[in-house]
Amino acid sequence: MSVAKRIIPCLDVKNGETVKGTNFVNLRSAGDPVALGKAYSEQGADELVFLDITASHEGRKTFTDMVTRVAQEINIPFTVGGGINQLDDVTRLLNAGADKVSINSAAIRNPQLINEITSQYGSQVCVCAIDARYDDGEWICYLNGGRVPTERRLFEWAREVEERGAGEILFTSMNHDGVKEGYANDALAMLSETLNIPVIASGGAGKREHFRDVFTEGKADAALAASVFHFGEIPIPELKRYLAAEGVNVRI
Repeated sequence: MSVAKRIIPCLDVKNGETVKGTNFVNLRSAGDPVALGKAYSEQGADELVFLDITASHEGRKTFTDMVTRVAQEINIPFTVGGGINQLDDVTRLLNAGADKVSINSAAIRNPQLINEITSQYGSQVCVCAIDARYDDGEWICYLNGGRVPTERRLFEWAREVEERGAGEILFTSMNHDGVKEGYANDALAMLSETLNIPVIASGGAGKREHFRDVFTEGKADAALAASVFHFGEIPIPELKRYLAAEGVNVRI
């Protein structure tokens, strides 16, 4: 029996509230992250991701306090990311109750950070997020929430991330983010075939069939989504029943 596929709601947190946009812009409020996280836990989400999207100094304190409250309210694993630039940030968030941390821009700027996190806390704690946009026939990695293009390319960077010890990769297609027309299944399938660590798909969920396709065509280990969950478009229990009926192994 294959390992069960995971459904992961993602909560982007700004100034203490959950927000959601399209193609990384046009943010609107989606409610209290702790209350949302608790509701998702009760509905059968397998894990949660909370991202501090404005990780200024003041934002960090608000976010760390939120992580502590989330840990008190839910009983499923959760990952936190945003503004993690050094090992001290990881320690602070794990001490607040997070199970894993997600690093993105800091990993590209300082790849050694992946080695430091995994040697200190183990591979299972380190999720490396990659935001990439498909431009002129290649996937280009971006920094700073999709604002700054880099010289790194998706597949070579993903291989290096694995070699440095990261436990999972969270790949967001910027072309697909918030558009609700399906995940980047071709790129996901290539990642899954190239790597030996789990790949979490992000960007593009709009209907139940997109989740089926990301697991069957995209070969993803987990599917992350935001607005379809936040705004009640796809209830998690209904989604899991649908996936099970389609032959996808999920925890119900």
